[in-house]
Amino acid sequence: MPYKLFGASVSPYVRKVLVTLAEKGLEFEADPVNPFSPPEHYRDISPLGKIPALQHDDKTLADSSVICAYLERRHPEPALYPTDDYAYARALWLEEYIDSGMVPKAGPGIFFPLVIGPVMMDQPVTAEVRAQVEKCVSEDIEPMWDYLEQALGEEDFFVGNALTVADITVASIHVNLWHAGIDVDPGRWPHLSAFLARMHARASFKAIIDDEIAVWNRRDAA
Repeated sequence: MPYKLFGASVSPYVRKVLVTLAEKGLEFEADPVNPFSPPEHYRDISPLGKIPALQHDDKTLADSSVICAYLERRHPEPALYPTDDYAYARALWLEEYIDSGMVPKAGPGIFFPLVIGPVMMDQPVTAEVRAQVEKCVSEDIEPMWDYLEQALGEEDFFVGNALTVADITVASIHVNLWHAGIDVDPGRWPHLSAFLARMHARASFKAIIDDEIAVWNRRDAA
């Protein structure tokens, strides 16, 4: 039985798993569960009611980091986790930095008011909303961009100069920011900006982004 992944790709966590599946060339079935109106008994699969969740035969897993690690153990090539001990830990740290640091700021502070609100709730993007978004970008996101710019340096990838889960995680949340019309300034963060352009042009990301544009992209309204 192929893998079954629950959750819509607009979630940066779901997108992280989708890109991992694509990079490893794995077949799967997608079920775009909405965590705000999940199907009955969804908590049997995801005890916290969150997305993504994965079903494989009679086994289920929840949490994007857990799912990606499971896929790596079952399908170690191409490797998305470094073999060097420190590089491995560094990749996990950057994954955590984004998942627990940037996403909780960028989601409610930027993506929800600029994208989810207008698309799903018919909420206007007022001057007050834009001011709150700008405050979130300047106070919360820009310091994180400073850190990521320094962590990346002049390398093509964040860890070991090879694609890892760290790169996928960093690039995933920035798809949401891009949909919201929020860009990394190449003048201030040149390496990070170039990295994101490369990552989003990869086949694994581009196919997902192309599917999302019709519904979620609000750049013309930014």
